[in-house]
Amino acid sequence: MDRRKFVKSSFLSGSVLGGLIPFSNSAAFVENNKSKKQQWYELRTYIFADEAQQQLTNAYLEQACLPALNRAGVINVGVFSEWFPPAAADSSAAPSNGPGKMFLLIPFDSIDSFAAINGRLTGDAAYQKSGEAYLSAPAANPAYERIESSLLRAFLHMPLIEVPEKKERLFELRCYESPTESAGQKKIEMFNDAGEIDIFKKIGARPVFFGETIIGERRPNLTYMLCFDNMEAHDVHWTAFRTDPEWKKISVMPEYSDARLISKITRTFLKPAGYSQV
Repeated sequence: MDRRKFVKSSFLSGSVLGGLIPFSNSAAFVENNKSKKQQWYELRTYIFADEAQQQLTNAYLEQACLPALNRAGVINVGVFSEWFPPAAADSSAAPSNGPGKMFLLIPFDSIDSFAAINGRLTGDAAYQKSGEAYLSAPAANPAYERIESSLLRAFLHMPLIEVPEKKERLFELRCYESPTESAGQKKIEMFNDAGEIDIFKKIGARPVFFGETIIGERRPNLTYMLCFDNMEAHDVHWTAFRTDPEWKKISVMPEYSDARLISKITRTFLKPAGYSQV
């Protein structure tokens, strides 16, 4: 079977790999899906052994990858470096040695676009030429140690990426792991239907995307990104969120208790590359 047709049919039926990856089960989700376009996101993490690897990958992303993605119709691609607040310098959150990770956020308008992108890049002569050093790096001296990728489906209430103003900015990437698939869907409902996304927007936290992880590690989970001017603004906005009257109402509802819906929260602070489109 044609790979694109297989991927599309698998996702639209709500499962891949023998039904191990469920979508939301409600009829309302399916009905809304028919009329509201949702993007797909690849969230890619590059892990490096040394600065030379990071420099090579950074050059590849700037000179080859992003231009080729744009030529293929994929826009608003984000490139970020892991950033540690000064307070983390003496904590386990800070890197013990070596370079930090790099993150690539690629928004796709459809699952077909995602499935076709590798073929588009393979056939792009300019991409192959400008990315040669990265693409042809020898096994003894690779461009990275590993790439970790997740495929996410945008939330119905925020179906498209929202690109913040290009000025000094700090991003917070948050991943919420849930103890069960049903708990994960309930947490997504809390964002979509109970108004949590609207509260973020109201207090000025500038959400960039919200996505359910369809393929990736640590499932079931959801991941979202917020944008702030700096760490001080981050702290101010999170205080505003926690003290917001609407949030207080939602957070005390028994069905939305964190103890029931969330087993772990991981947050990562990111700084955008100079050429990042987000």
